[in-house]
Amino acid sequence: QVHMVESGGGSVQPGDSLGLSCAASQRTYRSYAVGWFGQAPGKKCEFAASISDHGENTYYADSVKRRFTISRDNAKNMVYLQMNSLNPEDTAVYYCAVDIARKYGGSTIPGEYDYWGQGTQVTVSS
Repeated sequence: QVHMVESGGGSVQPGDSLGLSCAASQRTYRSYAVGWFGQAPGKKCEFAASISDHGENTYYADSVKRRFTISRDNAKNMVYLQMNSLNPEDTAVYYCAVDIARKYGGSTIPGEYDYWGQGTQVTVSS
């Protein structure tokens, strides 16, 4: 199993930025695609962004395109989500997740990801 731990969440005002980090427990995560998902209270888990095993390909939900950037540093066992121009609709618990079936990072479906972290809270309000 690959264990993931998210960090970097917090409470910010609209227009501010946050950088989220996801640390993997094992080197084997480097062979897999990784995604970021957000879940607001009472809402479904929504795809935000994903990245292929070595970072060559990235994918974004329309709602975060041009504002969020996903990246990874496999030498450090880390995946990142830079969140810019945040708005209240971005408020959610954000999870990183590993997709062992796909290396290219193209899946937007939560059920297709196999290992999930515990999440980090992002709150955007005035």
